[in-house]
Amino acid sequence: MLLSILALLILIMRAKMHPFPALLIAGIAAALGAGLAPAEAIAAVAKGMGGTLGGIAAVIGLGAMFGVLVEHGGGVTALAKYVTRGSGSKLTRWMLGLVGIIIAIPVFFDVAFIILFPLIMAFSRRFSMVPLAFALPLLAGLAGAHAFIPPTPGPIAVAQQLQVDLGWVMLFGLIACIPAALVGGPIYTSIALRKGWLAAGDPLSLAGDKSPQRDFDPHIAKIALGLVLLPLVLIIAGAVAGPLGLAEGLLRNIVETAGLPVIALLIACGAAFLAMRPSDADGRAALRQAIEKSLEPVGVVLLVTGAGGAFKQVLVDTGAGQSLANATLALGIAPIVCGFLIALLVRIAQGSATAAMITAASLTFPIAAAAALTQPQLALVAVAIAGGATACSHVNDSGFWLINRYFGLTTTETLKSWSVSSTLTGMTGFLTALLLYPFV
Repeated sequence: MLLSILALLILIMRAKMHPFPALLIAGIAAALGAGLAPAEAIAAVAKGMGGTLGGIAAVIGLGAMFGVLVEHGGGVTALAKYVTRGSGSKLTRWMLGLVGIIIAIPVFFDVAFIILFPLIMAFSRRFSMVPLAFALPLLAGLAGAHAFIPPTPGPIAVAQQLQVDLGWVMLFGLIACIPAALVGGPIYTSIALRKGWLAAGDPLSLAGDKSPQRDFDPHIAKIALGLVLLPLVLIIAGAVAGPLGLAEGLLRNIVETAGLPVIALLIACGAAFLAMRPSDADGRAALRQAIEKSLEPVGVVLLVTGAGGAFKQVLVDTGAGQSLANATLALGIAPIVCGFLIALLVRIAQGSATAAMITAASLTFPIAAAAALTQPQLALVAVAIAGGATACSHVNDSGFWLINRYFGLTTTETLKSWSVSSTLTGMTGFLTALLLYPFV
């Protein structure tokens, strides 16, 4: 089993193999090495993939659709302008960190960045400051929420792998994300500005970067904020209704049913469609195309997630996971630290935050199960994994090059700015989880 885990890490980290086939190869090899017949090995893999995807496929798909509905209606840009209206340069940087957290909940990191790039450039011109002064706070918020707060794919997959209620992950993810985004964003940016660490670069000149694509509408901004918060409130309320003592009955049944992730996101998608739907036929056709396009990357995420579930199932069925857990606990390594370190190693070697989270969750599950952790403790392990997967964005991360090219930076300048910011964001999230861990 240790050889199969080592092979998995080598395939992902050294051979740069895509996590999907790497996880499948390692899972099948582990099953065969443990003495299972080939048919039994394949059955374990199929069981793991089916069980994992059955629980999260709809949630990830609905999350992607929800983001498109909010973004296509102009809610993303309107919300960003609404939150930062009338602020000075320093306050604007802090507000952009908050904007990043809010917007990344429904919208993928790279999509949100591209949409808001003209706004960053507008702030740069308005305050006569380098674009990175406003970009880093926004990016830290985007990266933090993308990793820590469902319904983005990474935390959903980790919650499924660790068998923890999504509401607890949302609650502790939000608690950890706020200080993480602020430290990696406006706090680091203020220091970097004083030290002169932020390069001016040579930003792209986009056709729409000198004027907003839509007239600012505060009404749309308020609707967008309400839509983003809707699924969070429903899911968290469903998770804590019982622990907070809500009496058994019709009201509790309604709250817990609405808090089921699939139901909550269906409600959110319905509300977003009613609030943001285009009034003309061309707009509705464009929205349908945008929704279809948003589902394309979901397929890759689901394959990697399913393969991670297959590998985890092999660990469970062969009993090797229990042996790994006992050995790890005997060494005194807590599950929360183990999950963080695995995610950090895979992130550094492979680049993808989502792949790092899924791989780390697969390997951490048996350790967490052996430690008999509570649901809040498991949620904090999920947060720690997200912290490791957020840190150390560098040259093998697609987001690194997106930022590099949009702001016209050298590789060294990007490492000194964005890589440091992402590392501070991830480390702060992990430390927050570590501080909370003894108290839950």
